[in-house]
Amino acid sequence: MKEQNNFWAANLKFLRNRKKMTQDDLATALQFTRTKLKALETGATRNPPLEDQVLISDFFKVDIDTFVRLDLSQLGELHLRELEAGDMSYVTGKKMRVLATTITPDNKEQVEMVSHSVQAGYTAGYADPDYISSLPVFHMPQLPADRKFRMFPVKGESMLPVPEGAYVIVEYIQDWSALKDGTPCVVITKNEGIVFKVVYNRIQQNGLLHLVSLNPLFKPYDLPVSEVLEMWKYHSYWTNTDLSPQSDMDAILQALGKLDAKVDKLVSNTDTVS
Repeated sequence: MKEQNNFWAANLKFLRNRKKMTQDDLATALQFTRTKLKALETGATRNPPLEDQVLISDFFKVDIDTFVRLDLSQLGELHLRELEAGDMSYVTGKKMRVLATTITPDNKEQVEMVSHSVQAGYTAGYADPDYISSLPVFHMPQLPADRKFRMFPVKGESMLPVPEGAYVIVEYIQDWSALKDGTPCVVITKNEGIVFKVVYNRIQQNGLLHLVSLNPLFKPYDLPVSEVLEMWKYHSYWTNTDLSPQSDMDAILQALGKLDAKVDKLVSNTDTVS
């Protein structure tokens, strides 16, 4: 692991290169000599004066604590933009959201696929850069470049019509509190693993997420937000399943599910009236 002072030096060089500035360019902008800047970048100046740290921090719009403690070269462009915008929610306090990710040589986010064979280990490895870097990646040019996406497999029939065996493409959610009711999400949990549900946000009221299946045969349930590791918002899905007409049994099961939901609603209304 790098020493803290080395993070400062490495981050300074990384951010300069990210802005496509030469040492002369940055030295001029900061009113430093090139020799002084070179000493800061190489770590020859192990404890930069506070006024220099403040000046550099303000120039790159990255706070000093992050400059020292995080290896910024390991962050994707999305997180770097969030830092520059002043969003510290994932590196400070109770809203910490440090996302392990993979990026291309030109610093663009990649789409990792969590296959059936490795999904059992995701809850343990979700924050491990080595685990995430071992996942296969895909390039999907139709996805917005300023957001983070990942692919997860669908198990069971709780989210029909998304078929079992399909892969859902989902977008990383940084701020859970802003999640809108009725949003389909992949939720990474501590004890239940990976679940794909429609989510209703009850965090402010009682610290819960209300999870609902699209298939009415599966009962809704509440999940404490303290059990959640990550949340990903549904974008689309991919499948290589052959197209075929719905079987009679599938139609019957769906009809029974709808009937069961109507009966539950009728009983609930009757209880309210009585």
